[in-house]
Amino acid sequence: MSSILQLEQVTGGYNHLYPIIRNVSFSVGPGEMIGLIGLNGAGKSTTIKHILGLLEPTEGTVRIKGNTRKASPAMYRSAYSYVPETPLLYDELTVREHLHFAAMAYGLEQTDYEARMEQAAEIFQMTSQLDRLPIHLSKGMRQKVMIMIAFLVKPELYIIDEPFLGLDPLAMRRLLEFMVIRKAEGAGLLVSSHILSTIERYCDRFVLIHHGEIRAYGSLELLQEEANLPGGSLDDVFLRLVQEV
Repeated sequence: MSSILQLEQVTGGYNHLYPIIRNVSFSVGPGEMIGLIGLNGAGKSTTIKHILGLLEPTEGTVRIKGNTRKASPAMYRSAYSYVPETPLLYDELTVREHLHFAAMAYGLEQTDYEARMEQAAEIFQMTSQLDRLPIHLSKGMRQKVMIMIAFLVKPELYIIDEPFLGLDPLAMRRLLEFMVIRKAEGAGLLVSSHILSTIERYCDRFVLIHHGEIRAYGSLELLQEEANLPGGSLDDVFLRLVQEV
């Protein structure tokens, strides 16, 4: 199976003399959901920033669909959508205008855009909010807008950072259902979350980053073996692995 996302021995951070992550290697394949887990400050956000191209590795390579950001910036960028932990919206654009702007940026046909917008708005109970400005929305609603934008364009890769923060239980369930649908359609998903009990049920493999390095990588069964906790939950395995080091 060829990978959609491939990190190869990535080392980097904000200062090349003091790297935050070191020799990080993992992949996300088609129809695969990978959980990126770790303590606060372990290097998860730094890893994501290197994937997004906000940080440049001092060593190693990040590829999406075989392309690097430097060599093929347009193809690299068009292959993924990103849902940040904190909603980032334009104060002067309505929800509908945000979605239309994203559709134009990704070259989405008008008929596809309208159908997907209506579907996403209905799924996340945002139909009545489409013509409102972000200032009039709750944090949870603003997060829903970010999610709607990401799923509107249907890229091959989703990078989702703490997606459940601020969402009510129904929105969380709808988001997970949407993620499962896109996964079944062949998309790859990289999901960073502290809610281990939730992602345990949905992710195929896990990347556990600790002190800037990969502490464990693989299926839950492989992590259980690494932690010497056969049958243990992801919560228990995680705690055992990060406390051992």
